[in-house]
Amino acid sequence: MKKIIVAFAIIMLTLIVGCRNMPDEQQPSQLTQDLSNPPAQPSVTPDHSSEGQDFTAESPPTSDEDEIIEPPAPSTTTGNLLDEPSSNENSSTSDNGTSDSLPPAGTEDAAVALPAPALFPESTWEDRTVFQGGLIPEESPVLQDLPGATVYHLVLDISDPTLAEGKMEARYINQEEVALNELFLHMFPAHLGGDMEVADLLINGQPAQFEVIDGMLQVDLEKPLDPGQAIVLSLSFKTFVPGEETTKYGVLAFKDNILALAHFYPMFAVYDDHGWHTELTADHGDETFADMSFFLVQVIAPEDQVLVTSGIEVNRESSDGQQSLTYAAGPVRDFYLVASDDFEVVQEQVGEVLLSSYAPSDYLEGAQIALDVTADSLRSFSNRFGSYPYRELDIVTTPTDALGIEYPGIYANALRIYDLAGSAAGGISNAGLIESVSAHETAHQWFYNLVGNDQLNEPWLDEATAQYATWLYYIDRYGEQNAQGFYNSLEGRWGRTEFADIPIGLPANAYTGPEYSAIVYGRGPIFLNELAELMGQETFDQFLRDFTDTYRWQIASGEDFMELAEKHCNCDLSDLFAEEVFGT
Repeated sequence: MKKIIVAFAIIMLTLIVGCRNMPDEQQPSQLTQDLSNPPAQPSVTPDHSSEGQDFTAESPPTSDEDEIIEPPAPSTTTGNLLDEPSSNENSSTSDNGTSDSLPPAGTEDAAVALPAPALFPESTWEDRTVFQGGLIPEESPVLQDLPGATVYHLVLDISDPTLAEGKMEARYINQEEVALNELFLHMFPAHLGGDMEVADLLINGQPAQFEVIDGMLQVDLEKPLDPGQAIVLSLSFKTFVPGEETTKYGVLAFKDNILALAHFYPMFAVYDDHGWHTELTADHGDETFADMSFFLVQVIAPEDQVLVTSGIEVNRESSDGQQSLTYAAGPVRDFYLVASDDFEVVQEQVGEVLLSSYAPSDYLEGAQIALDVTADSLRSFSNRFGSYPYRELDIVTTPTDALGIEYPGIYANALRIYDLAGSAAGGISNAGLIESVSAHETAHQWFYNLVGNDQLNEPWLDEATAQYATWLYYIDRYGEQNAQGFYNSLEGRWGRTEFADIPIGLPANAYTGPEYSAIVYGRGPIFLNELAELMGQETFDQFLRDFTDTYRWQIASGEDFMELAEKHCNCDLSDLFAEEVFGT
């Protein structure tokens, strides 16, 4: 009887909320500027003219800009989501892609005990309807396939571009087979040339003990979090954004009138068979290793700012020169935001996906090149690796020290390569750089985001594979003969270390900066080509498609990659991988 009463109450509440969001109803618009007040509830019907975005830190310009050869143009133009988990990226995954059983993500009683969302009070932790508009229709089942994924609610004020001030609530579920006595969250700005402060930290509405050690937020739990149990963590934070003096490629910076906000919020660390991943990153390579999550984010900014973010825009209000925009992104591994009042946009529709390329007005010709390459890459990779899952893919320009960096549903190209009158070391045109970088970053939508990996300890798995995919893009667009120039550039990159016999699968911090570029980005894709020759190109192509299908929305390891390849070739690759990949 109690369940019937609860169900009836839920139905009535749903009808009331639905009536309040009818399109013919004129809801009062009031901009939320005080972070102590909750934002307006987002509409479940997305505005597809908005943004989404992507992430991976590439090698610095000193090692990227030479040896990249632009191939000659061809002669001819040729709802109830937490009850029955069906997949889990933190669980061990068998060869056929099925997951080992885990305790339920949370019982009805446990869900009732959790604090309801306060930042978005008309939402629930379980309802994922708002995220459906950001996915192509065939991907909508994934909303039911990740029942234990973390849900982030963020309210962020960037009125001052040097200070991102916000509040965060997150529902976290223990997806492991052991109880957790503490939680760890990354405070990345401390390692990116900026800083972060947190305060008002609560667990299920009660004050909790925490400390910050080496940029890692450790939260001690009053009692262990058992497998399948959930908590709601809330806090306020301030992220101090650096200007000219940045670190780690300048992914977090306000420079050249462009605000780039990478990893600006406290992010839950990954827990797996090795425990909590709290290790510090190297000076080179990517910063994050992350599970799939869902983000509902309200951003308050001056009205003249053009915002480009992960996900889709689901609500927009403006008042007194300020704007409040709400975005829904998920499943994604991160949430990225770029803002500038200099941005203009060029767009193209490719099937179900809207591509948008942003740059200051003086650089729109470069933005158009990036858009064209992304469109062709999207077609090539969707055909080879399976469909791109989101309705939007955005390209932005930032003053990053890298050539390009990927994030979920968005990637950033370096502003300097959009100067088409310039060229890189070795005389490579900037237009040629835009092409190779844009294809590489587009490939990361499959290798890093869709198929996740430990980017700190196994960076080859996404970087070398994205480089190999870039070569495939050149083959698909120009033909194999004309694509040889790009392959030659891979050999030239490895040659910077005099073709050192260094394994491609070491942790990022095991390489020097030059070694990381030469081995992971040069030798890595060459190894994959040699593997394709060993297995046979057709068999390898089928394997790579199966790899992306099997580990789609999950996390894969180098061992997973090898074992699936062995199944396709019916051969033993252990000695080859031990020598050239793992170094064992």
